[in-house]
Amino acid sequence: MPTAAELDEAVRLLEAGQLVAFPTETVYGLGADAENPEAVARIFAAKGRPSNHPVIVHVVDGADVSYWTDEVPEAAHQLIDAFWPGPLTIILKRAAHIPAAVAGGQDSIGLRCPSHPVAQALLARFKRGRGGIAAPSANRFGQVSPTTAEHVRDEFGGTVYVLEGDGVDVGIESSIVDLSRLDTAGPVLLRPGAITAAMMADVLGTVPLPPDAAAPRASGTLKAHYAPRTTLTLAQPDALPQYVQALPEGQRLAFIGHVPASADPRCVFVQAPATPEAYAQALYGLLRRLDKEGYQRLVFEPVPDDHDWDGVRDRLGRAAAAFEDR
Repeated sequence: MPTAAELDEAVRLLEAGQLVAFPTETVYGLGADAENPEAVARIFAAKGRPSNHPVIVHVVDGADVSYWTDEVPEAAHQLIDAFWPGPLTIILKRAAHIPAAVAGGQDSIGLRCPSHPVAQALLARFKRGRGGIAAPSANRFGQVSPTTAEHVRDEFGGTVYVLEGDGVDVGIESSIVDLSRLDTAGPVLLRPGAITAAMMADVLGTVPLPPDAAAPRASGTLKAHYAPRTTLTLAQPDALPQYVQALPEGQRLAFIGHVPASADPRCVFVQAPATPEAYAQALYGLLRRLDKEGYQRLVFEPVPDDHDWDGVRDRLGRAAAAFEDR
């Protein structure tokens, strides 16, 4: 845990409209006072994030959710009781007094209660537990999310105050479920994560639907996102020869899969984690490490096609989409 002095300094900066990076159980967030439009604008500027792309508001355990929305449906109470604190973001109608900047100009708002002890300690001190911290992932927009304090410093150097903390053990961003249109669309899963659709269905009695054309914009849902610097491709092992043969002289590629699939020394095998939980936890750190190792291409074997893998499959698919023409 950070010291009391470090937490106090983080609170002082937040309340002065500055940015603070802090760990959650999913990834590190780049935080600002959710009710201060100028502070929220600093998040967008630091990340290079489009201003119409909403950010998630983090609240303390036991927070009064009705402060942020004029309507808390029973479905929201059920999910909060089941999964908060934890890696689930709930989209609700935004209360009129909450600035639109945090919602990308929309009439909805994303709320989450993180379970990481550092995040909870910070939220409990910030505005004496009655505030909200807007916090997308602490990285440049569209690139690989950070899961360590070192990753954050790699992105922003010394320009952002960073609270350190171990235990970023989920490794990919929260699941996002839209409950702002229950009367017309029902619950809608906008982004998969550690809290699966099946887990939500067990609580709600109905399976959240996939995104529709009228769904609100939400963090991390653009087609291309979570991308490393190195070209990333999803391909079955039998496609490896074409990628190896296309390598420029002196270059290598990395194949991330479950068993070695090429004897060519230019194809370096990287063992993929066996379970969706382990894969999610390792993914972003692995992408950052492979970026530093100088490969010409990263070839990921597709993960299993079942719902337990939806979160990992989503992140890999969006990362690969950034390189579709390469």
